[in-house]
This record gives sequence, structure tokens and C-alpha cells, in this order.
Amino acid sequence: MIRRLDRWRPLRPAWPPVALRLDLRALAVALGLGLVALAALVVSLGLGEYAIAPQDVLRTLLGEGSAREEFVVTGLRLPRALVALAAGAALGAAGAIFQGLVRNALASPEILGVTAGANVAAVLVIVVFPATPIALLGVASFGGALAATALVYLLAWRRGASPERLVLVGIGITAVGYAIVTGAIGAVDELVYASQLIIATTGSVYGAGWPELWTIGIALAVLLPPAMAGARHLDALRLGDDVARGLGVPVEGERLKLLLVGTGLAAAAVAVAGPVSFVGLLAPHIARRLVGGGHAGLIPAAAMAGAAIVIVADALARTLFAPVDIPVGVLTAVVGAPYLIALLFRSGAMAVR
Repeated sequence: MIRRLDRWRPLRPAWPPVALRLDLRALAVALGLGLVALAALVVSLGLGEYAIAPQDVLRTLLGEGSAREEFVVTGLRLPRALVALAAGAALGAAGAIFQGLVRNALASPEILGVTAGANVAAVLVIVVFPATPIALLGVASFGGALAATALVYLLAWRRGASPERLVLVGIGITAVGYAIVTGAIGAVDELVYASQLIIATTGSVYGAGWPELWTIGIALAVLLPPAMAGARHLDALRLGDDVARGLGVPVEGERLKLLLVGTGLAAAAVAVAGPVSFVGLLAPHIARRLVGGGHAGLIPAAAMAGAAIVIVADALARTLFAPVDIPVGVLTAVVGAPYLIALLFRSGAMAVR
């Protein structure tokens, strides 16, 4: 016994600590997804009627391309591609926040009524004031998304807004919103502004420029820091309201704050790109498989995954049926709808782990 005690040595703490290793792994995954998105961006900038090789795109971005390449890459394609990248990042981060808030793997801006509110506002403005500029449609979409979220929260409130009531009320608001949109479009005799209606109802970055990029860029800069600051509260809320309260989290205050942050991100994306469907559902699932459920790593990874999804979808939307430019929301729906059906049929898909 004495010999055994003599040979005993205190265990050294593992380095780096487990939490730090997980954070570094999540950061590496997020950076990897970001590199995938940037690579897709470079390839996308070279696709089109005037094709440019990726190395020539990089050379042009560094200011060493020909005058024609400069015009095509930086003048025509770059603003649209950057808007697609930023909108995807906003939708991915918003989806991660919503899924954590309601503890449901199917939660997304579409489920909670955010997209429907933006749709209703944009379509009604187009129908009532057909000559409205695209920029003002973005403002209307943003306001409609915020109004829909406020309505969902108020209707779900009963001594607190539980995740279950938020989902159920959000589904109801979404159904009513799409009914209003369908009725409003059917009431128009001449669809002179059909392209605006397509963007407002399906999602597209066609014609997006530097003003739209400034809009979504400012939204990301303002809203991502509080989203990251609330990551640990999201982790606590995922364990249930009672456990979160026991950990000292002001449940209703944090839920409302994070709901507003997620809505702001989704609304900004809808304002510049329309309702690009299923990105807020797909991106968090991809990120969760790579980094786990901790929101400090999940939110940035989901943002990068969303950026990659939308930039790839937009590149395909521009080139698959060229010269016809189909809405990017159509392609994301083609991929996202089957994935949603698969989630519904998978055992245990309704609960975020």
C-alpha cells in the first residue's frame, strides 16, 4: 500500500481544456465553411455568358484584370454575389437562434411568421403602389417581418411565451399571411410589376447592388455581436425554462431579446433578397452536425453554411437555364423541401439535442 501511495502522482489538468478545445474546433469549422463560401463566390463570379476562369477572377479582384473583366466582375456580378453571401449568413444565424429558442429542429423564419410578414408587406405595397422602388420594398419587408414577430409574441403570451405557443402561433400567422398574399396577387388585373412580385414571394438577388449590400452588411454588424453574446443563454434555454431560471437566466427577457435579434437578421435578409426559403432550416442542421449543439460555435458555423448555400444556389440560378435567371428561392426550396420531409419522418427530429 505504501509503495502504491509513493508512486501516486497528482493528475495534471488536460491542456487545452475541453471547453477551449471545443471552441477551437468550432472556430476551425466555421473558418472552413467560410473558405468554402469564398471559393464558391470566386467560381460564381466567373460564371455567365462571359465566362472567366477562377484565377482570372482573383487577378481581377486584385486590380490586375482587363477593363472588360473589371466591368463584368466588379461592376456586374460582385454586388449581387456579396448580397447573396450576406443574406445567406443572416438567414443561417437566424435559423440557429430560432431553433435554439423554441427547442425545435424544424424552427426557421418561415415557421415563426417572419417570412410571411415580410411577404405580406412587400406584396401589399406592390399591389397598392405599383411604382414603388425596390429599395422601399426592402423597408416594407423589414417592417412587415418585425410586425409579424411582435404579433406572434403577443398572441403567444400567457404568463410567458413558451416555445410551443410561439411555434403554433407562428404557423397560424404564416398561413394567414400566405392567404393574404395569394388574394392580393389574384386581385391584380395586370401584372406589370411581375418581377417585383416574384422577388417578394420567392426570393431573388437579381438586380441587387451596393445599396442592398450596405443594408445587409450593417444589419450583420449590428446584430451578430448580441447574437453571440446570447449564445450561453440559448444553451441554458435549450435545457428548459425551469433549468434556465435555476441557472440565473432571465428567461422571458432573454427570449424576447434573442427573438428580436433573430427576427432582425431574417428581416434584413428578406429585405434585400426576398424570402429565400429553407436556408434558415438547412444551415443550422449542417452546422450542428459539424460543431455540435453549443451555440457559441453553432451560430457562426450556421452563418457560414447559409452563406455557402445561397451563393451556390444563386450561381446555379444564373446559369442552369441561361439566359433565363430563375429566383434563387426556387432552388433552395427544391433542396430544402425534401430535407424537411425527411426530418418529419426521422425519429426524434422534433427535438434539438
